Order: sequence, then C-alpha cells, then structure tokens
Amino acid sequence: MAIHPIDYRYGTPEMRAVWSEENRFRAIVMAEVALARAEAVHGIIPREDAETIATSAPETRLERVKEIEAEIDHDMMAIVKAISEICGTAGRWVHYGATSNDILDTATALQVRDSLALIDEKLGTLLSVLLFRSAETRTLICAGRTHGQIGVPTTYGLRFAIWASEVSRHIERLRQMRPRVVVGQLTGAVGTQAALGDAGIAVQETMMEFLGIRPVDVSNQLISRDRYAEYFMLLANIATTLDKIGLEIRLMQRSEIGELAEPFGRRQVGSSTMPHKRNPIKSEQICGLARVVRSAIGPALQNNVLWDERDLTNSSVERVIFPEASVLADHILNVMIDVMEGLELNKANIRKNLMMLRGVNLAESVMIELTKQGMSRQDAHEVMRAASMQAIAEDRDLAQVLAERPEVTKFVTREDLDRLLDPDAYIGTAVRQVDRLIEKLQPLCP
Repeated sequence: MAIHPIDYRYGTPEMRAVWSEENRFRAIVMAEVALARAEAVHGIIPREDAETIATSAPETRLERVKEIEAEIDHDMMAIVKAISEICGTAGRWVHYGATSNDILDTATALQVRDSLALIDEKLGTLLSVLLFRSAETRTLICAGRTHGQIGVPTTYGLRFAIWASEVSRHIERLRQMRPRVVVGQLTGAVGTQAALGDAGIAVQETMMEFLGIRPVDVSNQLISRDRYAEYFMLLANIATTLDKIGLEIRLMQRSEIGELAEPFGRRQVGSSTMPHKRNPIKSEQICGLARVVRSAIGPALQNNVLWDERDLTNSSVERVIFPEASVLADHILNVMIDVMEGLELNKANIRKNLMMLRGVNLAESVMIELTKQGMSRQDAHEVMRAASMQAIAEDRDLAQVLAERPEVTKFVTREDLDRLLDPDAYIGTAVRQVDRLIEKLQPLCP
C-alpha cells in the first residue's frame, strides 16, 4: 500500500529507481563485490573466492535479507549473511575487514552519483529551453516591476536570460561538488583500517576504482556528512530557483495582469465549481514542493554532528531525506521544463501593461536627460516626482503635464519628451546582454 505521494503522484521513474529499495540493495551488493575483488588483488583473500562472490552475490534475494533481518534486527548484517549463504565456502570472506558504513556509505555514493547525473541532464535541458525563450523574446519589451509596482521597461528576453544564468550556475556547482560528494570508504570501525593492516589504503583505493568513484582521504566510521549536506543544499538551491520562476509565472498569470499563462490541456479542468478557471497549478506545485526540498537542509546539517567516531542518529533521517529530496527536486525540474516549453505569452496584455501608466514609468528617462541638459540631478528628481504624482492624480499623460512646466521646457521640447517617454527606446543594453549570455551558455546545453 503506497503512503508517500512520491510512490504514486510525484517523481520520475528514473529518479525513483535510483532511490528505490531494490536499487539501494543492488548498490550495497556491488560494494561488497568490489571489496572482495579489491582484497583479492592485494592478496588478502583467494582470487577464486573473490570470483565466486562476484558471480554469486548479485543473485542474493532481498526477500531473504528481510527474513534474516527480522531475526537479527541488523540490516547490514542481514545482507552479509544472505550473500554468504549463496557463496558457499567463499562466503567466509564476505564483508572481510569492513564495517557496516564502509558498505552503506559507499552504496550511497553510487546512488548520489546516479542522482546527480539525472539532475545534471535535466538542468541542461531546462537551460536550453530558457535560452531558446530568451532568444525568442530578446526584443519583447514589457513593464519592469519593483515592489510589485510598474517601473522602467525591461524585456522578457532579459528575464529568461537571468533565469538561464542562474540555472547555469547550478550546473557549475553540481559539477564542482561531484568529486567532493561522490566518495566511498573502507576505513573500518573507527577509521584506522586496523582490520586490513598495512594494506588498508591500497585496498580502499582499488575497491573504489572498481566502483568508478573516489575514496575518502580520511574518515571515522562514517563519511563526514558535510559532503551530503552540500548535496542537499544544491537540491534546495535548485528548488529555490524553480520556486522563483514559478512565482513569477503565477504573478504574471493573475487575471488583472495576464501576461503569461501555463500550458493548459484541451480538456483540462481548472476548478470543480468555476468552469472558467485556468489555474497555474503546475507552478503552484513547483513552489509548494520546493518547500519540502528545502526542509532537508536542517536535518542534513545536523547529521554531521555525531558522537565521537559515530552514532546512529543520522541513519533514520537519511533513509527519509535522500529519496524524498532527490525525487522531488527531480520532479519539479521536469515540471518546470514542461511549463517553460509550453509557456504562453500574451503580447497584447504585455503591451497594455507597459503603457498603463501613460508615461509615468519613464520618469527616470526624463530625469536623466534634464540632468544632462544642465539641471541638478536632485532638482530633476524632485521635478519628475511632482509631475508624476500630478499625472497620476489627474489621469493624464506625463508628457502633457511636463509640457506645461517651464522648468522642464527650458531644457527639453515636446518632441524631446515624446522621444524620452517612448518605452521602446529605453531598454539600454538588454538585447546585447541577452545575446552575450546565449553565446556564453550555449556550450552547456545538451
């Protein structure tokens, strides 16, 4: 019976597979096989026994592990016993020289590696979509907003470019942190490798070579959880970017703004009682689940604070937060890709909102010109502030109000005002910025 929504509602099959119970078990078995093979390479166990373990261990059944665990109440030892049962006499060498977390943490590294590969791929896809949207709208001028109020113009191309730039930094962070996070260990009960003697370092290195990951430099019984905390902070950072984008879509889809709209299926229902509704439910889902992903940060940081060489307070937490945060972060990445690919832009509403204030939102442009022509910048600011308030109060074009003010017409003509209050002429380097960013980030796209 499914309980958690990631079992039946959220998550992609590929990320759920990485964090499934079955894949976790397979990763543990892989680590045990790599251990035996590494020990054989260094003459610690017979090669033929290592080969038997490598051949037989993958046949171990999870059901048998659970039967043993029900008797002995130790999950890792249950796996060791189950593997040993099917390896015959070679089973005596299973788990030789290792402690539980040598295998468990190394298995986690394999799962994190595969998880990061999926996240990396999807970040690249999202980046591609954002860059395409940015190029598509590089000259689509819209109202900029600060504090929720209309300000000077910007472009949708620049908005998409800003989001693309943020996503590119997540790709950079992911690739920088991968070697710090994807590490395994074979350090024994308290980190000294005493059970393997002088061969400990060499066996650890060979074991990780077989698995295709790096070994820790040093550890106690656990890999230090600062590494895992970095993984969760990356997921939270990604989720927050998606939350940020989703919030903007929701704001711009408000009925009274109507500049953007999520894709909406031909037979999709918006409300059970209001047939006309077209709600931004995908963006709302992204924003909501981002909160859950971020909530893993606190426990992940606390997991690095353990008694002496280890205690068990991290274990139960990680069983929850690794699959939950990974699956949900991947899920909302997928949803955002779909939203961005199908996002609709209402150019008529974009233009209407840009022109709504009848030139008042271009007051900065006139202020700058007045200063260039000889007025004090501070005086120009006050003149434009007063004129803007008058235009709003009287519901008039700012150009009309300014044309009646001698302190303004002393420096600029009515023709100048029309030019200065044209939003299409006041987007600065927005288009160039977009073009430069697209050229820079295109190599990161798949």
